[in-house]
Amino acid sequence: MASMPPSPLIRKRLAILGSTGSVGSQTLAVVEALTRAGHAFSVVALAAGKNLELLAAQAQRFQPKLIAIERAKDLSKLRRLVGTFWSGEIVVGEEGLIAAATHPDADLIVNALVGALGLIPTLEALKAKKIVALANKESLVIGGHLVHGVQSKRSLIPIDSEHSALFQLMHSLHPSEIERIILTASGGPFRTRPLDSFAQITVAEALQHPTWQMGKRITIDSATLVNKAFEVIEAHWLFDLPYEKISVLIHPQSVVHGLVELTDGSILAHLSTTDMKLPIQYALTYPERVPSSVARLDLVKQKLEFAPVGRERYPAFWLVCEAGQRGGTFPAVANAADEVFVQRFLKNEIPFVGIARGIERVLAEHEGVPTPALEEILEADRWARQRASEFPPNSLS
Repeated sequence: MASMPPSPLIRKRLAILGSTGSVGSQTLAVVEALTRAGHAFSVVALAAGKNLELLAAQAQRFQPKLIAIERAKDLSKLRRLVGTFWSGEIVVGEEGLIAAATHPDADLIVNALVGALGLIPTLEALKAKKIVALANKESLVIGGHLVHGVQSKRSLIPIDSEHSALFQLMHSLHPSEIERIILTASGGPFRTRPLDSFAQITVAEALQHPTWQMGKRITIDSATLVNKAFEVIEAHWLFDLPYEKISVLIHPQSVVHGLVELTDGSILAHLSTTDMKLPIQYALTYPERVPSSVARLDLVKQKLEFAPVGRERYPAFWLVCEAGQRGGTFPAVANAADEVFVQRFLKNEIPFVGIARGIERVLAEHEGVPTPALEEILEADRWARQRASEFPPNSLS
């Protein structure tokens, strides 16, 4: 048997937005692993929020030229933390995020920011002709038409495991071959829980995701399947497909990350272990594929189950999907309302079922803008957050 050719040496310079979060931290771990394997990766810019201690440690390890932080009041503390081992430029706020996203030395921008603040850096990076590895859902959920207007072919590489799977499956397909794409969802911790007990769901129960370790909001969003609805909207913009060609199936094992049904009835599937480092590495090395240290999937031990997404069990999923189909400012309103209601649930202000009820009420009150400009999207976001915070708890029980 002929030996496999060696992996090509990959040289890339990265800017990582959201470097202290889960995806950002894992991205830096992948960078270290790729460097140990002989590839030439460097980090030229880091952007983070309030975790200054971790940011300082990252600056010491990776020696970026620029650091962006959220608040001006943290400047003196960060300077003390970095001491004498780092002497680059520090920038603040939205201007800082844009400076990191458009850094002249960066080849690839990893947007791992959480929330609507990720949209503007994505837009600015694309306008600057950067390649963006995207983990920030809101960029496409609330501003998909704006991103679509400035991106070029292959300028967006998805990091989410489901979209990465579909990106890889569809890479060599012609659009005419695709009947539909299928995203998978674990179903969350309440996949088999009796519906009449949902009003008693506790915060601790909702935070027990069966397959992934994630932040609190995304874990709750995975329990309601709102996160999957956001992924449907993302897929619409990423792959330029109409909503009727995008489906979701419950797949408790979280082994199949995406499927593509072809026009002849054949189905292509992407399977891997549940480790975010794998899609992160693919985004960093694309268009090349190199070996990884991620554990291999043991097919012999796998049981694969699939089921439809029930409307009674996951009402918030269907509400957000419908907001995506309505378009305009409706997805921004759904995203903002969900964020507020999830935080209110985490504070025990409203019941678990109040998340879906609240989203429905905010969407019902919204007067949408069909093709919004950036400021109209941000205004819809502000309005929805304010309105979602005003509903009394007993109105959502």
